[in-house]
Amino acid sequence: MPFVVMCGLPCSGKSRRVEELKKHLEKHTEKTIHVVSDDTIGVVRNDVYADSKKEKEVRGTLKSTVQRKISKEDVLIMDSLNYIKGYRYELFCVTKSCQTPHCVIHCDTNPDVASQWNQQRGETERYSQEIFDALVMRFEPPDSRNRWDSPLFTIQVDDELPCQQICDAILQRKAPPPNQSTQSQPLSSTNFLYELDKITKDIVNIIMEAQKTSIPGDKLSIPGAKDKIEITRHLTLAELQRTRRQYITYTKMHPVEDTTKISNMFVQFLNNSIR
Repeated sequence: MPFVVMCGLPCSGKSRRVEELKKHLEKHTEKTIHVVSDDTIGVVRNDVYADSKKEKEVRGTLKSTVQRKISKEDVLIMDSLNYIKGYRYELFCVTKSCQTPHCVIHCDTNPDVASQWNQQRGETERYSQEIFDALVMRFEPPDSRNRWDSPLFTIQVDDELPCQQICDAILQRKAPPPNQSTQSQPLSSTNFLYELDKITKDIVNIIMEAQKTSIPGDKLSIPGAKDKIEITRHLTLAELQRTRRQYITYTKMHPVEDTTKISNMFVQFLNNSIR
């Protein structure tokens, strides 16, 4: 589900822009449009935004709702302040894990204008001036140089919403690849995992034994490896085991068919890690 993140000050025209985009998508595509907002989860503005704990809970609820609804089909629009760049990064990570494109629309409205629009709202929908001013002070504007804020569409009050460009960004653009750390590890044969564990453990033992008689600058030959280990300093067992675990984790993600290459690859990994 292509994902659109709205961003802006309170009463900056975000919901109006959401309606414009929603109508355009419904007219020109066959996608189903879903909107997640403070209103859809029943946020009482002056109650929530006056309490940092409650506000954090609301952000968590909004994010959970996005995670439930987001997919590679249809379009999901998040209509909320989204004023914290760290939170926008969390939303970006959600889109990466789902492998769906996203964009950010920043309603860049002057605070004085937004304040006037706030005063014109009904009493139950209006922000208190104190909370409004605090949210303006805390606002972290999006920056297109950040990958989680890109592509970024910055809209002024009198600007026409570039609906077609937004549609191209979320419907035609390739989705970002998922984080490697969140991907399932590829299945490897039991024999490969056994050899990986045994060979790396043997190499660690060889290094620990060789260090008893070697001095810094010596080069240590390892059975099955073309490269040699460069002993530049004394290596502790804890350091070698930590490096071994890192190598095993990496190699499980990138298994090799030829297990005879494991020794040399581990030697190269050690030489790069222990400098």
